Amino acid sequence: MRAFVATISFLILSAAARSAAQQSPPATTSPSAAAGKLVFEGHCALCHGIDGGGGRGPSLRRAKLTHAADDEALKSLIENGIQPEMPPAWFLAPEEIANVAAYVRTFGHVPPEVLPGDPARGKAIYARSGCSGCHILAGEGLGYGPELTDVGVRRGSSRLRETLQNPAKTIPEDFLFVEAITNSGQAIRGIRLNEDTFSIQVKDQQGRFHSFRKSELRNLKKLRGETPMPLYGSALSPAELDDLINFLASQKGKP
Repeated sequence: MRAFVATISFLILSAAARSAAQQSPPATTSPSAAAGKLVFEGHCALCHGIDGGGGRGPSLRRAKLTHAADDEALKSLIENGIQPEMPPAWFLAPEEIANVAAYVRTFGHVPPEVLPGDPARGKAIYARSGCSGCHILAGEGLGYGPELTDVGVRRGSSRLRETLQNPAKTIPEDFLFVEAITNSGQAIRGIRLNEDTFSIQVKDQQGRFHSFRKSELRNLKKLRGETPMPLYGSALSPAELDDLINFLASQKGKP
């Protein structure tokens, strides 16, 4: 009888243990920054730099990332990307995304890059070179080219240097320089804003907008690979180039 009671008690306790185990959430593994480093170097370093210092993409050496206020937002950013510049990492498993996010957070403890040059002198070079004729910075200038108010967040110093030395090598994928020639012979050069089968909208260097029906144009030249930006690598001395890059890298947008 005692053996029977003991057996029944054992079965009841075993059933209770199994039920508790089924109701308890599965154990989770903490994200591994070391594992994330391998994934980052394989898929992210091309744009953000092997050390997170930036390049084609922004530097990650900041305690606060513009589009990722917390870890969940950062994981979502890695998974979904930011079009058109940052592609989504749809091919990564949730665990890999969590590992990459953990590794990216380690860059927040890395001291910011120390750049050569002087930003005050760079500001004077920016004004002297007429950069505000194409770019808006802190609300001043024309919006013919990309806005530079937060360019120090969006671009690493190596990318800024490459763009200044040879801007044709860093033309954004969605940028197209065009020349529209009207039936009266007027030639208007500018950047394409919108285009469909029948019409095209252009913004010229003076900031004026033009809308054309293609059927009413004598010619429409798409100047692929061309940019109105000068080659500052040959126009400026190495020291002046350092100063200008330092100034641009310091443009972080609104605090």
